[in-house]
Formats: sequence, structure tokens, C-alpha cells
Amino acid sequence: MNLNRRDFIAAPAATMAASLFAAEPALPWQRKIRRVGQTNMTEHDPAVLDVEQWADYWASLKVDAVLVSVTGILAFYQTKVPYHRKGKFLGSRDFFGECCAAAKKRGLHVIARMSPDLNWEDAVQAHPEWFERDAQGNAVRHTEDPRLFRTCMFTTYMTDYMPAIMQEINSLYDVDGMFTNAWPPLGALPVCHCEQCKRLPQPGTMDYWDKFNERILYLWKLYDSIAKEKKPASFYFANLGGGIRSTADLVKLGEVCEWFQCDNQGRGGDDTPIWGCALQGRVCSAVQKGKMATNVTAAWSTGTPRWRNVYKSRQEEQMWFDETLASGMAPYHHIIGGENGMGEDRRWLEPAQKYFQWMARHDVHFVNKRSIANLGVVMGQRTHLFYKPPRGAAMREYMDGMYYALLEGRFLFDFVHEDKLAPEDLAKYSALLLPNTALLSDEQCRQLRDYVAAGGSLLATFETSMYTERNERRPEFGLADVFGIRKAGDAVGTLGNAYLARIEKQHEILSGFSGTNWIPGAENRIPVGAVDSPILTVVPGFVAYPPELSYPLQARTSEPAMVLRQTGASRLLYFPGDIERTMWRSGHTDLARLLRNSIRWVAGANPPVTVEGEGVIETFAWETQAGFAVHVLNYTNPAMHRGWIRNFYSIGAQKVRMSLPAGRRVTRVELLRAEKPIPFIGGAGKIEFTIPRVVDYEVAALYST
Repeated sequence: MNLNRRDFIAAPAATMAASLFAAEPALPWQRKIRRVGQTNMTEHDPAVLDVEQWADYWASLKVDAVLVSVTGILAFYQTKVPYHRKGKFLGSRDFFGECCAAAKKRGLHVIARMSPDLNWEDAVQAHPEWFERDAQGNAVRHTEDPRLFRTCMFTTYMTDYMPAIMQEINSLYDVDGMFTNAWPPLGALPVCHCEQCKRLPQPGTMDYWDKFNERILYLWKLYDSIAKEKKPASFYFANLGGGIRSTADLVKLGEVCEWFQCDNQGRGGDDTPIWGCALQGRVCSAVQKGKMATNVTAAWSTGTPRWRNVYKSRQEEQMWFDETLASGMAPYHHIIGGENGMGEDRRWLEPAQKYFQWMARHDVHFVNKRSIANLGVVMGQRTHLFYKPPRGAAMREYMDGMYYALLEGRFLFDFVHEDKLAPEDLAKYSALLLPNTALLSDEQCRQLRDYVAAGGSLLATFETSMYTERNERRPEFGLADVFGIRKAGDAVGTLGNAYLARIEKQHEILSGFSGTNWIPGAENRIPVGAVDSPILTVVPGFVAYPPELSYPLQARTSEPAMVLRQTGASRLLYFPGDIERTMWRSGHTDLARLLRNSIRWVAGANPPVTVEGEGVIETFAWETQAGFAVHVLNYTNPAMHRGWIRNFYSIGAQKVRMSLPAGRRVTRVELLRAEKPIPFIGGAGKIEFTIPRVVDYEVAALYST
């Protein structure tokens, strides 16, 4: 594609997107996907769905692909596979075939959607070996509908029954891909006592996880080979997500997975903070190497209790779309069937339509080439799956606390998977943060040691590197020599009466702490040996009530509450306490300030992008096909930590400063939500501009030559 500068600036975004995509004919079709849609079909839909209306709706959203139900617990076509039950309203209709044809007529890719997790009692009677068993040997019923039974992924259900359905679909229809919902299992590793699983290692152990991942990769490759039997461009993918705590080995799966389907549909009563979707996007970027990632955004009422057929708040759904886009995933609108197949509650139709149409006008700016962050946060997947935190603690709180500190400090950052710590993976980062990354192998410790030797900086907390990758406790920290620390005892938990940190001398990390001799510590800590000239020392915890006894029995110790050192260009900081988790639980502003100051110290000066202004925001910056894009998400909201957003509370001017790569020049800055250009200063080497106002989300698109 040859465009001069004037043509580049003047070209409409849609034309630019088409031209840019056309310039890369070898790019697999799924990597060109920008929007995805799905009506989750109900058993009754074959009796009421207007297929043309259904297809027109999705085409009006300018989606590139739709997922169409082949089966969940029911077949939506005239199957001949035994125990593949047809819905009672299907009759002689080929419901899936009609939907597939209507979508294809409108130029949409069709993904055949299946769910292998449940089946009926007649299948249990005929094939008892297919199903999960409890400790007493009983087939496990589905918790929400006891008529259904849970299948086991280690049985021939997955190698005989599911392939039979896939091959039947291939023989009957022209589909572009195959997808399984509800597998692999999300949230927790399965526990099953069937005959096959009895031969496996103990559930919940590292040895079991090895077998679990072997099975996932085997089935994934099997299903992908079936998808490709009809046409090589077709492929298989499955339900993923789960954020850092994904049950599958994300790096191994990322090598074979062409489409990372994140089933983070929304939040509700589980205290998920509003950035839960953006966090998932960071996970995808860490493992997918630019391959397709989508986030399923439910229009229905997620949370507890659930109303599957009623719309959630429009603002909540919109923020989930915002975060999906900002973090580099493709938005995915998900609704439930009903009247005319589009639902009794039709409020969920128009908002997504407008949002997707807006996005389509600016597609070229959402084709990301690389992240522009130089700060990395190590995501310890094994730690989140297998580490046992202290009593009263939840593993997710460590990352929630660190994430919140990063947002409050307005840092630009990426996630870095623990299995991607090679020099080429870490070269772009000036510093890495390890929020209680307890499980690290000897090799990973060596890689981090080499990173520091090359000038990189580290911040770690609590039990980071105290365990091997097999969850075996070390006698000493694996990174003891890096941080200059020595374990002096087992973990101390205070159960609410956290220790204090006494200020021994001033340092830039303690900026803002005047008029006090001590600040809060943490609920849990690993005692470490004394160090020379400590900045903070531990004052052991004491009771808060009765107040007459609320004073320290030992007002001064030599035990450090923070250990920092500097070797060459590397800045190293270790907190023996779980201060990020304690900050998250308590909300204490001193701990928040201490974390922000500490991150700023290890990260060093000259971040690639800064955004100054009021409000709580999350920022992403990308190099794009058109130049660069700075995404600003406005989280300033009373529902930021819990529930649904009811209204947006706009924030004022946000001043952006950005360093530009050598040889690049910015010629135009446009706000995509406001859909207007704005003035800027500079354009070569660095650029400054101000976003006047952010309601929920704004994208500053920088056209570059």
C-alpha cells in the first residue's frame, strides 16, 4: 500500500482499515476480526426466531463473526449422533443451517458453538464412563439443573462423542471455526472420582496440573485437526479467561491457541473491581504474541443473583466494551434468545449497535502492533493456582492491591508471564514488579538475576521466591542474593493487629510522610535479618482494644520493614510484608502512597507516556497501524469496587506527554470518542496535548509518519 502523507491524513478510517488489512494477505482471517456477536440460543428459539432479523441485527453491528449454537445440551440441527438430544421445538427444522446460511449471506464468518460439559440421564445410563463421579461413585449432577450431569474431560466423551458431532458439522455445513464453551473448566481445577481420574495424581497438586495440561493440549490439537479436515483455514478454540488464575497453562496453550476467548462476561456481587476486564486483556497480551483475543461481554445481568434474560446497566456494559478495546482485545456482544430470538428485554440491542458502529468508523486505530509500556508486572500463574496464602487472605488480593496502586500512580505497565522471563521478553522493561510471586523456579530466579545484572530493577513483596515452581518451600529466598536479604523466621500473621513501620531515616520513597515516626505495616510478614542503615524497621503488632493496652511492648527493633539497595543502574526493593494486600483490604492511604512512591523509585525517570489530571484512570498506549493511540479509561465512580456503574462521572483536562521513537513524527491528533482533532505541541521526539474531558473513555489517536 502506497500513500503519501496527505492521502494518509485525509483517508477515511474505514478505507484505511480495509487498505491496511488488504496489504497483509497472509494474515489469518481471525487476526482481522474487530467485533464478534452471539445470541445464546434457547431451546424455544427454533419456534420463534426470525433468522433474517437475527442476521440483519448482527450485520448492522458490523461484526466480523458470529457464534451460532450447534449444541449445548441440545442439538439445533437434525443430528444423527446418538445421545445428542434434539430440542422439543426443533421439529424438522435445520435451525443451525438456516442461521449459518443467513450469516454467510451477509459476509459474516460463522463459528460453530458447542458445550461439552453436560448431558442427560439417558446418556449416563448408556455410557456411565463419560461422567464425573463424586467420592461415593455417584454421577455428579449440575448444580443449577439436576436433570443434567457433568461430563469428565478425561473420558471418551471428549474423544468419541464430541469428535462425532464436530465431524457431522463438517459434513453438513460451511463453518469457519469450532468453539467449545465451558471447557476447559474455569476458576478451579476439577475434582472427579471416575475410574479414569482415579488413575491420575491427587487433584489440586502440581502433578495433577501436569496431566490436566497434557489432556487439554491433546484435545485441543485433536479438535483443531478435525476443524481443518474440511478447510485448512478453519480452526478450533475453546473457552478461556480466568485472568491470572486461569486453570490451563497459558504459555503452553498460547503456542497452539489461535483465538483466546475470554469468558469474563461482567461483574456483579463478587467484589470484582471495574478493571477486571482490562486485567484480562493484559493477560492475553502477555501470552498471545499478537494473536486474536476477544472478551465476551454479557448484556444480561451478571453477578449474584443472576437474571439471564434481563439487561444489566448500559453504563456497566459500555465500560466493559471500553476496557476490552483499550487493553487490545476485540469486543464481543453476547445476548440471550427469547421473543423473536432477540429477547423479551430488547434494551440490550441498541447500545451495542451504536458502540460497534462507532468503533467501526475508527478501526484503523484499534489495530495494535505493540504496547508502549516499560514497566512489567510479573503474573505468577502457578502462585495463584497452588500457593496457600496466610489464614484470612485471598490470593487475588495481592494483585488487586498492586493493580490499584499502579492505577492511582498512573503508571503505564504490561503483565509479564512467569514463563516468559527470557532476555528478549524483558528487554523493553526498565523494572519488574513481583506482587507476592511465591512460586519461582531456579531457572526463573536465574533469569531475574540476569535481568538485574543487565541493569533492570525489581520490586518484590512477602514470600516472593520462597517456593519452587513445584510448590516446595525453600529454606531461603530464591532471590535472597539479589535483594540482599536473609530469612530470619517463618511467616508472622497478626490477624488484624498489623505491625507498624518505624521511619529510621528519610528517603524519596518516604516523600509525603512528615509529622510522624511510624506508618502502617502489613498483616503478614516474613522476618528478615538486619541490614545496614535501614529506612523502615518493624514495630511488632499490638492490640487495638482495649485502648489502654494499645501501645507497643517493643517500640524499636532492628528488623527491616523494607530493604532497598542499588547496584549500578539497578534499583532493588523488597517488602517483607504483604503490603499490597493489606492496602487493598484496609484502603489505608499511607500504604497506597508508600506503594506508589516505591514503584516510582524502581521504575526510574522518563516513562514513555504520562497523563496528568484529576480522577482515577487506567491508561494503555499502543503503536498502531496508523501511528499511536493513547487510551484513557475513567474509573472515577462510586461503583468502581463493587456492583454496577449506574452513571458516568466525567473528569476534566488530562495532559498527555509522550516520547516518540526516533524517526517518527506525529502529524495529527484526533479524539475518537469526541470525533474531533485537537491541538498538540511537538510531534518529533516528543509530543504534548490535552484531552479536555473524559466521560467513560477517550482515545487519542496519533497519526504518524
